Amino acid sequence: MDRRSDRPAELERLVRQEGDRLYRAALAILGHPQEAEDAVQDAFVKYLERAPADLAAPGAWLMRVLVNGCKSRLRLSWRRVGPLPEQLPVPGPGEREELEELFSLPPADRAVLHLYYYEGYDTQEVARLTGQRPGTVRARLTRAREKLRRLLEEEGSPPPGGKEN
Repeated sequence: MDRRSDRPAELERLVRQEGDRLYRAALAILGHPQEAEDAVQDAFVKYLERAPADLAAPGAWLMRVLVNGCKSRLRLSWRRVGPLPEQLPVPGPGEREELEELFSLPPADRAVLHLYYYEGYDTQEVARLTGQRPGTVRARLTRAREKLRRLLEEEGSPPPGGKEN
């Protein structure tokens, strides 16, 4: 039986399993819900068109394709990032200010923060996904955490895990 004939059923399963995770990663990188939806859809289309038949970890392959697609979208000259939308998927109480601070960081910093903290990848895996060296990823994480800490302190919020004086 031709492997391609299984692709639609396999894709449906993957969309259910990986769709939300990929959307959150795309939203963290791109900062715009509609653009994140487009990036996720593009990743799934590429899966249908180009994924190897003997793919052992389709979720990891999709994440790599998604991150690369998001990086390409960020380089487009027509792309404009608007203000943080009023409605974000699943923000908890009091998370609004932290999300605004997160979206004020450069996209490359948002990408490594999301992949490291929200997706649970280690720095080696983040480096592989983003095409950077592990030392670069660790430096970006350190700088991004410092920027967030300063931004949160300027706003009068205690840093995550920190105490107010």
